[in-house]
Formats: sequence, structure tokens, C-alpha cells
Amino acid sequence: MRALVPEPLTADAFAPFGDVIEASDRAEVMPINYGWTTRFNDLADVEVGDGRAIVSLFRSKPLDPVLLKIFERHPLGSQAFVPLNGRPYLVAVAPRGDFDPAAVRIFRARGDQGVNYARGVWHHFLLALEAESDFLVVDRQGPGDNLDEVELAEADWISVR
Repeated sequence: MRALVPEPLTADAFAPFGDVIEASDRAEVMPINYGWTTRFNDLADVEVGDGRAIVSLFRSKPLDPVLLKIFERHPLGSQAFVPLNGRPYLVAVAPRGDFDPAAVRIFRARGDQGVNYARGVWHHFLLALEAESDFLVVDRQGPGDNLDEVELAEADWISVR
């Protein structure tokens, strides 16, 4: 079994897999609402193909232990997750194409960072830390099969330290 230590989630490190959703100097920043609000504009490339964008809430329970056994991808659209409770969480991803367990990377996201998985990027389901956590989710609904899953052979399971 391979063990991974989570990397800090940064826009540059995560770029091959999608977008980091956060208020940062990388965003187009503009004052709105007569200066009472700051808009961090266009933070993710939401891909929906011939579907439509939907907004949902997901409530995730922490895994104990954190052992990665299954990954999924969405070939027809992107999928964004934004934490609502301010708690950190883990983001496990692998590049598009044929799934390669050796290519898995894991990031530790702060409670003020969201992610947008690009279309076709392999990822683990939500990995809440500390306590049950809610996430705002923006993804695609529409025609076609938009979920592929792969179960890892036991020798390829990944423990997170």
C-alpha cells in the first residue's frame, strides 16, 4: 500500500486538475454594491456541455482511517466544491485519461478554499476532516452518462498520513 502526505492546496499545484476557488490576488477583484462588497470574479471554468449547471449541498462525514479505495470522474462536465463550515478537507486527484494509481496526488485544502475539478479529472469523493461538513456543489445535470468509477485493487489502496 502506498502512503501519501497531503500537499498544500495552491492554484499552481492544482492547475492540471482544475481551479482553486478562493479570494486571492489571482482573481479579478472589483468593488461592487457601492463599495460594501468585494467581488472575486470568475473563479472557476464551469463546464456543462449540453446540460445545465445545478447548485447542491453535500454533507460529508470524515473517513477514519483515511484510506482511498475508489475514484470517480465526470466526462461531461466540471464539478466544484466549496466548504461552508470553514473546516479543512482533503482533495485527492489523478490526471485525465486512463486511471493511474501512481499518479494520485492529495492536497490539504483550507476551510476558505474550494476546488473545481475539470471535466474528466479523476477524484476521490469528499474527504471532510475534523467533523461532518457541508459543501456547496456546482456541477452538471443533463443527458448522457456523466460518472465513471474505478475501484482500486487492494495493492493500490492509498493511506493518507
